[in-house]
Amino acid sequence: MEVRDLYDINRNMLERKTIKGVKPKKDEYWLVVFIMIENIDGRFLIQKRSLIKGGKWSITAGHPKTGEDSYQGLLTEVKEELGLDINDKKVYVYHTEIDDYKIVDCYYMKLDINSEELKLQKEEVSDVKLATFDEIEELIKKEKFLKKHIRKFYEFKENYLGIKNKYSKL
Repeated sequence: MEVRDLYDINRNMLERKTIKGVKPKKDEYWLVVFIMIENIDGRFLIQKRSLIKGGKWSITAGHPKTGEDSYQGLLTEVKEELGLDINDKKVYVYHTEIDDYKIVDCYYMKLDINSEELKLQKEEVSDVKLATFDEIEELIKKEKFLKKHIRKFYEFKENYLGIKNKYSKL
């Protein structure tokens, strides 16, 4: 059973917790993280979820574990699912949004990746690949991309040049 911390709208951790699958009450929020990892050749790392998780391609994402903030949760998700340690790398929050019960932080980083060297968490991820925007859109068209990640992909794509320009100078 996966326990999640609950937060108020200002990201203050509440004393109450919830378990995975149980939506928070009004004015309580989960943290959710997404990361778009761009390879030096301009392609993006996407992952295919295990069959138990639906078997669709997706963006790397997840919920921080109890006691983790958004950034710590991101580091954990990337390490657990992909075997990739990004602790000492430049990672940027390019967008945050709040909906009915989630505070969602979207991260971006540019990194030289050899996808064949990643160590996948087989319970979560069955495959990874580096894909162009067009290749991801083709997966979406063929309904091979996780529906709840499609909007995040298009938001990133629409803002990509601004994100890339802003963070490549830092």
